[in-house]
Amino acid sequence: MIEFLGEPMTLTLLGLLGGVVLGLAARLGRFCTLGAIEDALYGQNDTRLRMWGFAIGVAITGTFALAAAGLLQPERTIYLSFAFQPLASAAGGLMFGYGMALAGNCGYGALARLGGGDLRSFVIVLVMGLAAFATISGPLAYLRVAAFAPEPVFETPGIAQSLSGLLHLPASVIGMAIGLGLLALVLAAPAFRAERGTIVWGTYVGLAIISGWAGTQWVASEGFAPTVVESHTFAAPLGETMLYTMTASGRSLSFGVGSVAGVLIGAFIGSLIKGHFRWEACDDPRELRRQIAGAALMGVGAVLAMGCSIGQGLSAISVLAYSAPLVMAGIFAGAWIGLRQLITGFARIA
Repeated sequence: MIEFLGEPMTLTLLGLLGGVVLGLAARLGRFCTLGAIEDALYGQNDTRLRMWGFAIGVAITGTFALAAAGLLQPERTIYLSFAFQPLASAAGGLMFGYGMALAGNCGYGALARLGGGDLRSFVIVLVMGLAAFATISGPLAYLRVAAFAPEPVFETPGIAQSLSGLLHLPASVIGMAIGLGLLALVLAAPAFRAERGTIVWGTYVGLAIISGWAGTQWVASEGFAPTVVESHTFAAPLGETMLYTMTASGRSLSFGVGSVAGVLIGAFIGSLIKGHFRWEACDDPRELRRQIAGAALMGVGAVLAMGCSIGQGLSAISVLAYSAPLVMAGIFAGAWIGLRQLITGFARIA
């Protein structure tokens, strides 16, 4: 397959397949980060939060099962091959969560809504992708490097590897045990066990993350060109997709571009199945201004944190990266602050 299609096209197709599943999960399974937080905080309903936890459990278990089978080298993944920067992770997560609340969606959610005809989300996608690339290699990169100079903090790359040294057990065994333990914890709630459809879609989301690791590791092992071992995330890939759209003749396809396209396609199909597809636009300048500001914060925050709510909240946590719990705590805190501001105003936040 690689010999026939080449590495870029193979990676793109792998990203596309997983992205379609994620797009369908958003439209048919109502898988959404901000929606889960809103339900838990204001709807006294933790079903979607548990769905997120179930997807994480599946992703962790499957990822370390791949490692046990020799089909994945976790240390080569993008989240374990870079130094952990606690301050950048905390600041980036907080910025991302607050921006997500202002925008009303994360990057993944905006793509899913765009696939259903919501043109307001098109603005979020464009601004977030632009802000992400401005922070990676544009004018904001100078500030990023000055504020968060990369320094190695831990000798071992991830949580499972650290526990392996302490417990004298293989990291893959520890990872699978953590994943299975999380699944058991989530399934302990009888009300959640009754939500069969939610469990199914949570499983599909976890499998999409696993497929990303397995596919990119396979291309990295079998192909000739240097390949990053990665899974789904939706910050820098938005910028990549914009650049590819404008400069396709001089730029290669990638896993991230395929992933973005896949979510759009899956969300479009899902909206048609549900009968929810309709064109929508923003008719309130204040709402548009808030969404632009939120999208910009998400783009910058995701780069500082090395991932968005999907990149850190699913892909990074699936390899038990140190950064993932800290980033997700920041995202939840930022979203809480942003939602409280929108609902009650800063004066009543105490």
